[in-house]
Amino acid sequence: MTTASAPTLATALAWTGAARVIELGHRLEDGMPCSPSHPGFRMSLLRRHGDRVNAEGGSGANELIVTGGHVGTHLDALCHAASDGLMHDGVDAHAASVGGRFTVYGVETVAPFVSRAVLADVPALLGVERLEPAFGITGRHLADALAGVPVNRGEVVLVRTGWPQLYDDAAAYVGTETGVPGITADAAVHLADLGVRAVCTDTIASDRIPPGRGHASLPAHKVLLVDRGVHIMEVLDFEELATTGAREMLFLALPLRITGATGSPIRPVALVGETR
Repeated sequence: MTTASAPTLATALAWTGAARVIELGHRLEDGMPCSPSHPGFRMSLLRRHGDRVNAEGGSGANELIVTGGHVGTHLDALCHAASDGLMHDGVDAHAASVGGRFTVYGVETVAPFVSRAVLADVPALLGVERLEPAFGITGRHLADALAGVPVNRGEVVLVRTGWPQLYDDAAAYVGTETGVPGITADAAVHLADLGVRAVCTDTIASDRIPPGRGHASLPAHKVLLVDRGVHIMEVLDFEELATTGAREMLFLALPLRITGATGSPIRPVALVGETR
């Protein structure tokens, strides 16, 4: 394994000069799919044009946004998960959260992501449009999906399931009754062993969700966030990206610098070189 991560400045500028920019995130809007473990998203105008007009005829409008850190397309900070009361590197989870915010591993400590990323397209590997509910992605699946494409330390792996095809049906996408495809603990170990900085998935919780179990057990979260210190990004959309045939791309995502928070909305994009 090599240790290159972000592309050189010259390479990045070349890519941005002749690249297709693909949105990898969903819009934030009322009624969108949301994990039952988190509050939903709400946005409402507090002031409309015309509510107050100045002497020159000008007016302004603004809104109130209410959301959780793990709603919509988002990043999990390392303080999001603990096992037996301990977060990554043995940090006491309770002691670190006294005062209403985390003093260790808060999302404000996560640097922007500007790096090479590789796509592990599992449905394409298996010859299906999308994975079945509760399908478990193993390390073998990922090794086969990434065959021929090196993954360097500090880079990002995008794991496609095809599940965003159900995104407009919130109940189906969340999959409480049916289950949701996702990575197993074995797959999480495989990814962490590659030395990646983050694992990005297109489902509600990254982990495989069994039918009727909800989010009672998330072993891949434990492996990545607690054991290995690897960030997770969830509720992405790789459907357009998959149509390009690209397996590697320049990836950008910036979490908000919310002091002591366990997660943050993000707007991830992929820059894919255009075929000449």
